Amino acid sequence: MILELHIIQNFAPSNLNRDDTGSPKSCEFGGVRRARISSQAIKRAIRREFQRQELVPQERRAIRSKRFVEAIAAGLASAGRDADRARAVAEAGLALLDIKLGQDGKSEYLLYFSPSEIRRITDFCNDRWDALAAAGARGKKDQKDQATKDLAKRLAESLDGGKAADLALFGRMLADLPERNIDAASQVAHAISTHAVATEFDYYTAVDDLKPEDTAGADMIGHIEFNSACYYRYANLDTDQLLRNLQGDRELALQVVRAFLTASRDAIPTGKQNSFAAHNPPAFLFTVVRNRGAWSLANAFARPVRPSSGEGLIEASVAALDQHWRDLTSVYGRPEGLRLAACSVGEPRLDALAEARVSNFDELVDRTLGALAPSLGA
Repeated sequence: MILELHIIQNFAPSNLNRDDTGSPKSCEFGGVRRARISSQAIKRAIRREFQRQELVPQERRAIRSKRFVEAIAAGLASAGRDADRARAVAEAGLALLDIKLGQDGKSEYLLYFSPSEIRRITDFCNDRWDALAAAGARGKKDQKDQATKDLAKRLAESLDGGKAADLALFGRMLADLPERNIDAASQVAHAISTHAVATEFDYYTAVDDLKPEDTAGADMIGHIEFNSACYYRYANLDTDQLLRNLQGDRELALQVVRAFLTASRDAIPTGKQNSFAAHNPPAFLFTVVRNRGAWSLANAFARPVRPSSGEGLIEASVAALDQHWRDLTSVYGRPEGLRLAACSVGEPRLDALAEARVSNFDELVDRTLGALAPSLGA
């Protein structure tokens, strides 16, 4: 089954996700400039909530890094191996897995491994310590014996994601080990503002606390770009793919779905938060469970929303979402196996989605998980 999550979230002035020039990210949609938060920033924030709230156990949270040589070497040292030689052995072990390393010992790109996968690599290096140590410098895997190569092949085959929640949800690509790639169970869209947005500038000055009284002027000047926007956020999740990625563990799959919903609710990128403190929770959350297919409702905002004298941006955005749902279902019919749940801060006007209304977020999660339970065998 497919789970979809639609969110309306209004942020105070902020620069949550900036581009290479420091400007808030943006895009053009519906013929006007929109504020944007990248899907990568949202997924990173979701993973951070997994850790911060302990929504899934540490063993089920993957690690993304270029520095696994250091982690494996530390594991070897803690197992009693010579710390001075552990790094070379770790480099040789990763090279044997065809993972390319730079001169600094870091991988050429971010690797994404579960804790159990890191342990398997460390145990492999420990078990083959003499052979890997004798191989010398990294990259000389042709000098290693065939038995070690066969073991490395079996090790590569054991890199199965380790039932890590974030790996199961967001997938991974290993350029050097493509057969160990994991297809993502979820898709996360870039968040876009429901309305047209213009970037603004905060010009600031700073004064040196030790400057003499008779010296005029500021000792530092600068500016920060920011905007204020009401965003539409969208994500979906394929429960069949999730179960495959979690090796058929249905109880864990339900836990991951609950964690995904909770973390998505609380996921806020950290850009410039010390300057703006834009900690604004979603105003409206709407889940859809269906047997197949997926509908982003972004086109509800192809015509930019405008506040009116009796209706602010949040209410107008929810109303546009509600109307677009009505338009889609009137043309294409109600999707097969449809189950809906929606909760909001306050009581925005709902028509087509009135049947979905629940009183709070916990009730939304319970109804959503109840709809998914048959597909997860719960």
